[in-house]
Amino acid sequence: MRVKWVGVVLTSLLIACTPGSQPADRGGTTGEQRLFQTRFGDADPVEWRRRPPSSYAVHGIDISRWQGDIDWRRARQSGVSFAFMKATEGGDVFDPKFRTHWRAAKRAGVPRGAYHYYYFCRSAAEQARWFIRNVPKDRSALPHVLDMEWTPTSKTCRHRPSPNKVRSEARIFLNMLERHYGKRPIVYTTPDFYKDTGIGRLRGTEFWLRSVAAHPSEVYPGQSWRFWQYTGTGRIPGIAGNVDINVFRGTPAAWQRWSQQR
Repeated sequence: MRVKWVGVVLTSLLIACTPGSQPADRGGTTGEQRLFQTRFGDADPVEWRRRPPSSYAVHGIDISRWQGDIDWRRARQSGVSFAFMKATEGGDVFDPKFRTHWRAAKRAGVPRGAYHYYYFCRSAAEQARWFIRNVPKDRSALPHVLDMEWTPTSKTCRHRPSPNKVRSEARIFLNMLERHYGKRPIVYTTPDFYKDTGIGRLRGTEFWLRSVAAHPSEVYPGQSWRFWQYTGTGRIPGIAGNVDINVFRGTPAAWQRWSQQR
């Protein structure tokens, strides 16, 4: 296994952008400069053809029970600026490490949100109620996440509904969580699911896109996005083994506005 460790100093230009606007990917604007440093590695590094993840200032992780115990203060000191953690799956699965991660991340000062792994063998309403039952209201939390992807390896549910059905179920789930928590959830998705379902057509929704071999502009041409999951083999001090790493699309100032106003 090859592990590439990098200490990246990221110089970001803080540009004015209205809340909810899509930040530009190119530089060239004037403004205050700040330095942000991350100490991340990757067990399977990629040579990026377009803008690399290291050029974005704000990085974070998504985790579940499989990461085990996390030294959240060490992870934060290494450059983790946010975390999304698995809470629920389908209509009856609860991640046994969720409460521990949820409380520990907050104590360490890491902004966090929760995500639900969706299955198409339960109704959207049932799954939304299951999430709401298990994830407490917290005004300081980031928007929660609906994780929608195909489940071809599942032993219990490999159903693939029509694109119209997929988008309809997503809207039901998103609306129920927005009413309960007061924040519109983000949708996480993968290249094949995106292509098959047209999930990107959902209006008024921010997207978190998986793309571990190319920039999202290559894999999801024309699609706006807020978060980019760029590796599943990240290495971060304070976390044992591999972990997913993501970037926020925007400057540190944009991150502060987005995270505080959501």
